[in-house]
Amino acid sequence: MPIDAAKALAAEPRRGDIAWDHKDIQLYHLGVGAGLPATDPDELRYTLESELHVLPSFATVAGAGMAMLGGLAAPGIEVDLASVLHGGHSIELHRPIPVKGRATSRSAVAAVYDKGKAAVIVLRSEVEDADGPLWTSDAQLFVRGEGGFGGDRGPSVREEAPERAPDRTVERHIREDQALLYRLSGDWNPLHADPEFAKLAGFDRPILHGLCSYGITLKAVVDTALAGDVARVRAYRTRFAGIVFPGETLRIRMWEEPGRVRVAVTAVERDDAPVLADTVVEHA
Repeated sequence: MPIDAAKALAAEPRRGDIAWDHKDIQLYHLGVGAGLPATDPDELRYTLESELHVLPSFATVAGAGMAMLGGLAAPGIEVDLASVLHGGHSIELHRPIPVKGRATSRSAVAAVYDKGKAAVIVLRSEVEDADGPLWTSDAQLFVRGEGGFGGDRGPSVREEAPERAPDRTVERHIREDQALLYRLSGDWNPLHADPEFAKLAGFDRPILHGLCSYGITLKAVVDTALAGDVARVRAYRTRFAGIVFPGETLRIRMWEEPGRVRVAVTAVERDDAPVLADTVVEHA
């Protein structure tokens, strides 16, 4: 069968060296909407090298995000990429990400779950530099048509939004060229740029990267609920619940609780269609 869970889980981790500097950080920040207004001191922390700090979601593109593709090439994993959806993502920060760094990434299949008509593959990337662990990143990949092999169904993690009104609600407009800019950080999937390819995939026009919405949302939480302090973020997880088209507006609702912020993200122009669900930012 295309997925041999035991073989995939037993495989040795793939190791690779990654590096980044202020240009990679600045490009990523611009890709998730930083820099408006261009001279705002709060935005210069994302765009000006002399003021720069690093949004923790940069971990998803450091080294051009090659850990995910490497995981799909792991022993025991033989799937049609057209059947793969990015179902969710989580990162755990062990310390703030430096503006310039060289690190080693260890990537492996951490879990394979049987959802009946589909399989979920969890690809884990652990990154450390000379000073120790930096972050752990888990990509949950939903593979249609590959379930039914008798494996564990896996955990069901739901973070239902509280019934009370959100503590904060902000809106973030997605520029028409946002996906074109974001893909320069390493995700070259033509689904996000080529209208003809998007039509073949069932969309009337290119869609925004899920991880771009992920970064935009974390920036909104940091800028509002965490007073702009990226170092307070300890972990961030979400489930990709729907698509976003460039030109639309994200409505980001936040519920503040001790040590964490629960978040729900919807598309304003499509009657608040879900975009990100089961979303939590854990913080100091």
